[in-house]
Amino acid sequence: MEHTFFAVLLSLSMAAFAFSCYRRLALVAIGKEEYRFDQPQARFKEMLVYAFGQKRVMSRPFGLNHGVIFWAFLVLAVANVEFLVSGILPGLSFALLPEPLHGTLAFVFEICSLVVLVAVAVAAVRRSINPPFPGARTFEAYFILSMIAILMLAYFGMNGALIASGARESTYLTPVSNLCASLLSWTLADAQLNLAARVFWWIHAVVLLGFMNYLPYSKHMHILTAIPNVFLRNMGKSNTQPREEFCEGNSFGAATVDQLTWKDLLDSFSCTECGRCQDSCPAATTGKTLNPREVIHAMKENLLQNGTVLEKLAGDAQAERAVSLIGEGKKGATPESALWSCTSCGACMEACPVFIEHLPKIVKMRRHLVQMEAKFPDELLNLFENMEQRSNPWGMAPSERSKWSSQLELRPFVAGETEYLLFVGCSGAFDARNKQVSVALTRVLDAAGVSYGVLGRDEKCCGESVRRLGNEYLFDLMARESVAQFREKGVTKVIAQCPHCYNTLKNDFRQFGLELEVLHHSELIAGLLASGELQLEGRMEELGNLVLHDSCYLGRHNDVYQPPRSVVQAVTGKAAGEMERSRDKAFCCGAGGGRMWLEEHEGTPINRARVAEALALKPDTICVSCPFCMTMFEDGVKEVPGTGVQVRDLAELVAQALPKTSK
Repeated sequence: MEHTFFAVLLSLSMAAFAFSCYRRLALVAIGKEEYRFDQPQARFKEMLVYAFGQKRVMSRPFGLNHGVIFWAFLVLAVANVEFLVSGILPGLSFALLPEPLHGTLAFVFEICSLVVLVAVAVAAVRRSINPPFPGARTFEAYFILSMIAILMLAYFGMNGALIASGARESTYLTPVSNLCASLLSWTLADAQLNLAARVFWWIHAVVLLGFMNYLPYSKHMHILTAIPNVFLRNMGKSNTQPREEFCEGNSFGAATVDQLTWKDLLDSFSCTECGRCQDSCPAATTGKTLNPREVIHAMKENLLQNGTVLEKLAGDAQAERAVSLIGEGKKGATPESALWSCTSCGACMEACPVFIEHLPKIVKMRRHLVQMEAKFPDELLNLFENMEQRSNPWGMAPSERSKWSSQLELRPFVAGETEYLLFVGCSGAFDARNKQVSVALTRVLDAAGVSYGVLGRDEKCCGESVRRLGNEYLFDLMARESVAQFREKGVTKVIAQCPHCYNTLKNDFRQFGLELEVLHHSELIAGLLASGELQLEGRMEELGNLVLHDSCYLGRHNDVYQPPRSVVQAVTGKAAGEMERSRDKAFCCGAGGGRMWLEEHEGTPINRARVAEALALKPDTICVSCPFCMTMFEDGVKEVPGTGVQVRDLAELVAQALPKTSK
């Protein structure tokens, strides 16, 4: 009778679980199409490394605890299947296996259960004393930990009672259950031990089935979606944005969940709420409204609120009923100020253990604000007009673009005569400080005998900032114009001193059918030094203690970390000083994502926080390799009087170290 009752209970629980999962995952289908099934072998390998291997989880100090719980749970899933089957058919259990194999399994399950119990206790203490992020001490988090702990305790209690009653043999392979058996023998009469075994069995069964059915309605839905989400990850870098088709009647960007892709929506169910993204976010950690974890959580809340309605409606009815993803103080919405705070540095995506792609979603919402509602910070109006009319952020006349080189003997780029196009960029051409970097770079190229030419006044802005700010229509116009110009002039190889230009020419322009070989000046100079084509005069000891800053669009978005370090090593004879956050964990200067053209009205300025981190190392020189970083660091250093710290671009260091005959 008991087995029959359990069979009915199990059937109902499984049916309820399947229905809940179907209802949740069916909501994902309201998203737009997106193809994520290419490279199946590579995807499978990545899934093994990052999902089952927990590579990103283990990269943080407390990750080991989560890894232990995850791996032990995989093993205990086998034990739980046997538990459920034997609950219906008592004779069908691992006890039928040969004794050595049965004993081994019993030992493995015993140790895994003990390890999980300890890890859960550690997680509860850590969450109470030093939570992973403010607000992490939720009822749900403790409830989940409690259910896991009860499962383990019930497992030991059930086995202990069976051993104490003589229903199961005591062996050295079940030490924890043996200990429980001793405790139960001291406290219960023989007649009560069988009852105790049944009580523990039912506690384990009810909690197990309850936990399973709670999963789809909790943040632990990620147990079901995280592994497939890693398999479906972006196999490259999120260093470009999807194009839009500008046709009459189309809507642009995303303001409702059905305007996101199904992968965007799957991301929202896969968030583990570990808080690593917000710990890495320069906006969140300096007191801005933006919190990448909350952006994803709001997206899930919005989907749960509106998804069922949206999937039944279409056209105008759908538009009327859809609740916007963007808004102030609404459940399931992200404030506009949060969206404009993003520097697009990609730190959140690099930190996420399940490869959630925060940045593309933020850009999609920016696109909606800019292109559908014409709502954006006032400072951007001039920027967009200047870009559209003069193809540079300051609205300078095109004739001004080549004045930085008026004292130099630069040659125009001519296909077949010059190998590289030196793409100077707007900062390198117009900004007074960065003009010096442009001059220094040309001296280095001349000293190495590099064949290059420039476009002069014909060069146009690549449009990187307007694309990250969400003005995709303007970027589309600018990109088409530049791509046509490059084709007309026969450009195939480019040297860029700005990582933002570098990223756009290399990755964004590819979407417009233009494949270029693009080198950042740090890559080219490192190669010239390594090959001996560029010779330096001694070591630049006057640079003193030098600290290197990684540009987000050079490092994290394009994996260029070593060339700047190799150049510094060649110039100074020693390794560059590293800040606490460097390479893939580097902290943004605050200018990316179009933030270069916006004021910071909330919290601590990001550049001030980054400069403070650099000054903690007591440098004489801060080395950058990006014009935006140059501006942000120079501004930040000026706010700290008396430091005497100089901010230098990599090209300036090399130019200073050239033999005198090269000057």
